[in-house]
Amino acid sequence: MSKEKSIALVGFMGAGKTTAGELAATKLNWNFIDTDQEIEKVVGLHTTEIFKKYGEQAFRTYERNVIEEKTNEKKQVISLGGGAFMNEETRKTCLANTVVIFLDISWEAWKERYELLVETRPVLQGRNLNEIKELYLERKQLYGHHHFCILTDNLTPDEVANKIVELYSIPISN
Repeated sequence: MSKEKSIALVGFMGAGKTTAGELAATKLNWNFIDTDQEIEKVVGLHTTEIFKKYGEQAFRTYERNVIEEKTNEKKQVISLGGGAFMNEETRKTCLANTVVIFLDISWEAWKERYELLVETRPVLQGRNLNEIKELYLERKQLYGHHHFCILTDNLTPDEVANKIVELYSIPISN
């Protein structure tokens, strides 16, 4: 594996990809990229507004384009939106061009964060906990396509960041 490859963090919304990703990028002295923030810069609207104004399909197109561009760049920690891995092309691009690390969170631990997440996550709007659990389980299968996995339940963001840096140093076979 090239030590130049970027790291792509995948996982369900609220798993800590942005928080731990920023810390890991700092530890590696790399750039940090949050794909949702990049999309907001391109479109000029918050993700919630993009969903309302243009719909999820348009958002996913912006997302795919941003990920395609960013995964070709080196030495970055890239936090992908929770739904990005639903797209097969995105999964293949990330797996080929980056080191994909799945930040796993149990359903029980995630439910404790629900109140903090619901207002800022457009995909959660109008869904009850049973519907969200179905989405969680569906996406968890897709996150199974990764190079490494970190269960974040009982870890601080700094501990997760340390594990990201540690895993990056382990060679992967392509």
